Amino acid sequence: MRFHELQAVVTGGASGIGAATVALLRAEGARVLVLDRTAETACDVTDEDAVAHALSALHRIDVLVTCAGAALRKSVHEQDGAGWDHVFAVNVKGAFLAAKHALPKMPAGAAIVHVASVVAVTGFRQRAAYTASKGAMVALTRNMALDYAGQGIRVNCVCPGFVRTPFIQPILDDEARAARLAALHPLGRLGTPEDVAKSIAFLTSADAAWITGHALSVDGGLAAGHAMEI
Repeated sequence: MRFHELQAVVTGGASGIGAATVALLRAEGARVLVLDRTAETACDVTDEDAVAHALSALHRIDVLVTCAGAALRKSVHEQDGAGWDHVFAVNVKGAFLAAKHALPKMPAGAAIVHVASVVAVTGFRQRAAYTASKGAMVALTRNMALDYAGQGIRVNCVCPGFVRTPFIQPILDDEARAARLAALHPLGRLGTPEDVAKSIAFLTSADAAWITGHALSVDGGLAAGHAMEI
């Protein structure tokens, strides 16, 4: 049990990748606090007072996973400012606030994983705000890894490909679109929340004790390039 009696915090932990991560960490012995607008510990990760209050009862945090996310499917000329701000508030500010209030409680050996996206490292059409925000999370990861290495705190991120979660439900509801999307991944399938949760558990465990500042693609090979014959 890699997380026996350790305290973890997972934002966006009520569904999808977050929920799978919570389940895996608990199965491996962690006590997990879930911060999610729909969870028992209801928390808007864009509200600093709410985040600070949610974490105030914890004296020690060994693992932080920032999984709360928002997305819009628009290109730049279609995107309004309010939507842009919302995506950045949830994805980037939410990760920043969770880390800000967790770090003072994190001992040497603790670890943070931000959940970014494959779109941070390879472009996809009509996802301007989402892509930019996930790229910012990768940059934030590297900066934090440098800032907190001296305290023995590791910071990494995962960049998932397209995963079978409510996040992409409109695509999953269209069998033809889902098949086309799966075919873009060289391994020939969409990911599962458990695929990503396992990578998060690895990066936050002692098994990854010499890994920090890394953006790990967990994407069925999608970021490697295009596998289709031409």
